[in-house]
Amino acid sequence: MQYSNAMIMGVLNITPDSFSDGGQYLTIDKAISRAQLMIDQGADMIDIGGESSRPDASQVSIDEEAGRVIPVIEALSKLINVPISIDTSKAKIMQLAIEAGASMINDVRALHSKSSLEIVASTAKDVCLMHMQGDPKTMQNNPIYTDVIDEIKHFFEQRIEACINAGISQNKIILDPGFGFGKTLNHNLEILRRLDEFKSFGLRILVGISRKSMIGSMLNNRNTDGRTIGSVTAAIIAFQNGANIVRVHDILETKDAFKVLQSVTGA
Repeated sequence: MQYSNAMIMGVLNITPDSFSDGGQYLTIDKAISRAQLMIDQGADMIDIGGESSRPDASQVSIDEEAGRVIPVIEALSKLINVPISIDTSKAKIMQLAIEAGASMINDVRALHSKSSLEIVASTAKDVCLMHMQGDPKTMQNNPIYTDVIDEIKHFFEQRIEACINAGISQNKIILDPGFGFGKTLNHNLEILRRLDEFKSFGLRILVGISRKSMIGSMLNNRNTDGRTIGSVTAAIIAFQNGANIVRVHDILETKDAFKVLQSVTGA
């Protein structure tokens, strides 16, 4: 269900090492069951990933990543009627996922990988460009900004220009400021407070805060299982500050919070 212009993106990680749900959905049957449950709970789209991008995560080969995600996308595309997003930075995986039935590309490296701009341009699908300082191996090693919002906006300007020059329609681009990707807690809080400043691009904004360490830090270092209420609260704040898509693990709880907000504000 869609709430005004806010959509709920359900997270489905087919990985052994993702920070919250790693190892839970490694078989096709388990992945499909999880996706169907999230849709039943109110997810408007499913984001499927086969390589963890948590801090200190290691890269996996193209063959290994494809083996994790492509069979699931092929099976799900025949069973569900909501869009499927592929969470990858590899051009080959993007291409295979679109051929298998994905309708959106979600790239934490903002199409910096070789051939990814050309692949996305050829698909004419939506693409999410995320900001990250450094890479997953090193991104949390003392990230520094003069002004985190200005620097992310400058990054977006460059990547949007690269996309347009490659033939990607501007209205297909979605922006993600990258909570937790090379940012301290204070950087993340500043981004959340000033999220509406990214609306100056006139593009959709995607936010992924769900269960991240910034939530745990605000809750006395609580583990991932205890971050649901904090995550839902952050999603509501993000929506109120301009987010169009919230990427979450806790679908039903987020849906309920949006329903209450909608009832009270008429949003």
